[in-house]
Amino acid sequence: MKRILAATLTAALAAAAVAALPASGATTSIRLVDNKFRPAKVTVARGTTVRFVWAGRNQHNVFVFSGPQNFHSGTKRTGTYRKRLTRKGTFQLGCTLHAGMTLTIRVR
Repeated sequence: MKRILAATLTAALAAAAVAALPASGATTSIRLVDNKFRPAKVTVARGTTVRFVWAGRNQHNVFVFSGPQNFHSGTKRTGTYRKRLTRKGTFQLGCTLHAGMTLTIRVR
């Protein structure tokens, strides 16, 4: 009986530990439209993949001005760019072609 109780308790603790892990594999989409990021502020869990979608007519890029990881999408007019955010912190991003086009991503 003690072995069954110990095995049940061990299984319950293991399940609780897995449930406490941050969600990995999650994806958040951000659109680049008419010189704006939509949404312009977002909070995601560590391990989330951010999918940037070019949805307007202008050329844009995604550039990290400050944050725990650096990346740059390259300039394009259409398509998508994906980046998995693995470090906690706040990212300040923008498009280097349009001065007022900014985005804040908080990774928790």
